[in-house]
Amino acid sequence: MTHDTAGTPAVSAGPATGPVADFLAALAGGGIEIVDLTNRLDSSTPTLELPAPFANLIDFSLETVSEYNEPGPFWKHANIHTGEHIGTHLDAPIHWITGRDSHDVADIPLPRLAGPAVVLDFTGQAAADPDFLLEVEHIKAWETEHGPLPDGGWVLYRTGWDQYAADRERFLNADESGSHTPGVSAECAKWLAEETDIAGFGVETVGIDAGNAALLDPPFPMHHYLLGVDKYGITSLQNLSRLPARGAMVVVAPLPIVGGTGSPARVLAFVPKQ
Repeated sequence: MTHDTAGTPAVSAGPATGPVADFLAALAGGGIEIVDLTNRLDSSTPTLELPAPFANLIDFSLETVSEYNEPGPFWKHANIHTGEHIGTHLDAPIHWITGRDSHDVADIPLPRLAGPAVVLDFTGQAAADPDFLLEVEHIKAWETEHGPLPDGGWVLYRTGWDQYAADRERFLNADESGSHTPGVSAECAKWLAEETDIAGFGVETVGIDAGNAALLDPPFPMHHYLLGVDKYGITSLQNLSRLPARGAMVVVAPLPIVGGTGSPARVLAFVPKQ
């Protein structure tokens, strides 16, 4: 051990050891791949469209303040205009009436924003029926093959819907009877909220509920049940096809908006290479 000039013991600058060092070594050596699960965010990013009389959030846009000119000769910067629930975003519990007394985005405990992830692949079912709903028996069958859902981790629901992420019309898939995108049944939503210890649930669609979830009982059951027990949702995920059924780690990074009900987020997955 060495000492600094004040006589206080200083930590030696020897080789780092431990789990963080092992992780960094694997990352630097190519043993771990970083996969971006985030949709690109601009004015054309598909966003939720609620029917009248409900009010919608504004789409994302940038307002240039200066661009190497008189208002700012050496720099370019802009104001951001956006709703909270735009693009790939996190739903905080206070987003829903059942979670109104729980966490806002800024207060979500950090351990809930990073952890193990499993991917439930139902692309075939969603391709055959855009209104496909995940049921408890689907998850139990998945667990029989792949093992239990991770305590404190994230369940990522793969439906193949990310292929439409650059096409607003196909992404929302709406007609006169409503929006037709896959989701989760009311029974399954209640089970995920009350019978599992997951931190949250991620989807490739515009919201954590099915497109026609207003017709379920209760309406929008994933929001109702999940956010009501201090669990979280992530929407508009990409590249779930690049993740294994289990073994990845995800980091969800929303803006810490005080009082925020949600936030655009960067979501990264760390995947061990085979």
